[in-house]
Amino acid sequence: MNRLKVIFLGTPQIASNTLSKLLEYEDIEILAVITQPDKPAGRGHKLTSPPVKILAENNNIPVFQPISIRKDINLIETLKLFHSDFFITVAFGQILSQEILDIPKYGTINLHASLLPKYRGANPIARAIANGETTTGITTMLTSIGVDEGNIVLTEEITITENMTTLDLTTKVSEIAPEILYKSLKGLSTQKIKPIPQNHTQATFAPKFSKEETYLDFNKSAKELHNLVRALYPKPSANTFFNKTLIKILETEVIDENSSNLAGTVIRTDKKGIYIATGNKILLIKTLKPEGKKEMNAYAWACGISTPIMFNSF
Repeated sequence: MNRLKVIFLGTPQIASNTLSKLLEYEDIEILAVITQPDKPAGRGHKLTSPPVKILAENNNIPVFQPISIRKDINLIETLKLFHSDFFITVAFGQILSQEILDIPKYGTINLHASLLPKYRGANPIARAIANGETTTGITTMLTSIGVDEGNIVLTEEITITENMTTLDLTTKVSEIAPEILYKSLKGLSTQKIKPIPQNHTQATFAPKFSKEETYLDFNKSAKELHNLVRALYPKPSANTFFNKTLIKILETEVIDENSSNLAGTVIRTDKKGIYIATGNKILLIKTLKPEGKKEMNAYAWACGISTPIMFNSF
């Protein structure tokens, strides 16, 4: 049996989940893993390894952690010695040079969590949710120098349900990713798949969220606010302020009721949570996290507040 020789480039948990499944294919050989350097994490700022590194070491796979792969001449020369068929990139976090892209026999495959050319860039999952999309998907493409501009290999659609969060959608993507990557590897190596150029005129972009974008503006519609909350869950989270205290809003629901109250005003509370006036309907805040405290039921938090609750609009 001829095994396809692959070098895997990835860093976070979604990439680790994908790598884990790829290791189960008997006709795929993972020669090495390239990931980001260890970074401080948590309150103690303990140096922590990326999930992909941990998985690779547990499977006795060589690991490389360049600060900048494009500038690491020694690593580039080492990668050439592997005589790989493919490189696979999944949320790697660094830009590759043309010299690196040219190393594998058949090319470098990137897995991107959108239906390209829509949502090119670093944050396609959260941006799709924030924009109220009901459909997104996964694309495998041949990586090129332009950001997410490479020729498309395969795509698969994913439905975004009304309460799906970034965590939910990321989990769904990681479940589907290994199979579509495997089909892409096999199809390209046997020439049964012919990559298709993207229509660049239809491209949209998905940059990371700025700090300002995480603040809830209650003058907007309840649906827009709900979309932002689930797009930013679990991190960095949607935020508001109460009495100058930062409140992370973690779970919401749109209530089909109109309100004439000032946006940000609490209309009522019950065991389901806090009902807030918005630019049109009512937003039910179900779960929140006050700064310096644990995640809690919004109603339980409201019961401990002695003054009238009014959230800031931005």
